[in-house]
Amino acid sequence: MRLQLNEPAAPIKSRLRAAVCVLLATGLPGVARAEGSTQLDSSVLLYGERDRADVVEPTVRVTRTRANGQSISVGLVYDVITGASPTGALPSGQVQTTTSASGQVTTVPAGAIPTTTFQDKRYALDGEVRLPLTSLLASTFAAHYSSEKDYSSLGASTKLSYDLDQRRITVTAGAAFDRDDVFPVGGTPLGLTDGSGALDSDSQPKHIASGLLGVARVVSRRWLLSLTGTRAREDGYLTEPYKVVSTVDATSGETVGQLTENRPDERTRNSVLAGSVTAIGADVLHVSYRYYWDDWSLESHTADLMYRHDVSDHSWIQPHLRWYAQNPASFYTTGLAAGAPLPAFASSDYRLGPLRTMTVGMSFGFRVAASAGEWTIRPEYIRQSLASSRAHEEEEDGPPEPGDDGLTQSAVAASAPAVELPPLDILSLVVAYSRHF
Repeated sequence: MRLQLNEPAAPIKSRLRAAVCVLLATGLPGVARAEGSTQLDSSVLLYGERDRADVVEPTVRVTRTRANGQSISVGLVYDVITGASPTGALPSGQVQTTTSASGQVTTVPAGAIPTTTFQDKRYALDGEVRLPLTSLLASTFAAHYSSEKDYSSLGASTKLSYDLDQRRITVTAGAAFDRDDVFPVGGTPLGLTDGSGALDSDSQPKHIASGLLGVARVVSRRWLLSLTGTRAREDGYLTEPYKVVSTVDATSGETVGQLTENRPDERTRNSVLAGSVTAIGADVLHVSYRYYWDDWSLESHTADLMYRHDVSDHSWIQPHLRWYAQNPASFYTTGLAAGAPLPAFASSDYRLGPLRTMTVGMSFGFRVAASAGEWTIRPEYIRQSLASSRAHEEEEDGPPEPGDDGLTQSAVAASAPAVELPPLDILSLVVAYSRHF
């Protein structure tokens, strides 16, 4: 089972990869581009959601840089993910018993939010080659492959960077393509059915083509600005096979069943990222803002702030604040009215809902006298909440029109209980080590 650890607009298993990302700043130590050197970067991520998912992710990357500026790097990632994830179904006043496509029977106590347990492992390998073409033009080529029990991804990307105005301006353009395959445990269920219908045992393809255009400007010796736009086109199987939507009695408001979710098979994603890096004395301030929108009517805003302060010649700290908010997708709903005509698409996945996230963290970097490398420790606390969607749906759909038969989507939303998932508390810890040889 795939698990999205971050917000939908920005998942941990992002398929855009290096060709459609701009890294303005991270909590990890900066990489010195020494010529003719080898760089080793390793880290371990410990991630835990209260009463939900737990993740352990060790990574290692080796980068070899030659005297002429050419470099090659290879990275390995291994994820172990366990825990529980909400199915999308609503709580009920009665005990709910469901059987998955794989035959697993789940019993949910009355009033509890239905979840499904899972365990998965992911292996990922990626490589990157950087080739300076001229003194001002450089190219980058990258490829990656990852595999887990019900998902695999293979992709490649390329990027060109050109320096202008005596290297005060850098223009970057890139493109990437991914071919993913989804093969759910028990087969792929038909969308908006009770799960007892025909199942497709073949893997479902998913394609992602993406592009990037960005510009970075050195405003002064102490100030750098950047602006990057990305666009990605996805097609194929985009539904989450393990998520469901509750059906609700329009009179009593009680949950009476559930249907498998169904999403469109195409999606166009867009984003604009603006960033600023400013030196304040010996300190460095990183500020960025990202606006995201797609043709599923999902929009998000992300503001990120980091401030690095050197405590001594061998240690530094970097506080981190991040705020994220998104509006729900057009087909997001808390439930569907039992007996009503079914819409083309519907999902109760909270990651497509009105999501809010606040992250507070701190990075600590230091060198140990007996060690040639640098250590980084980055703890973070994340609080994620889902606002009530009833008000949003009523606002979007408006009141029922005269003569309405009571089966419109606004009536469906009104018939479903106004359920708010309790805020999700998340803790993460990254321990990293980096050194040159």
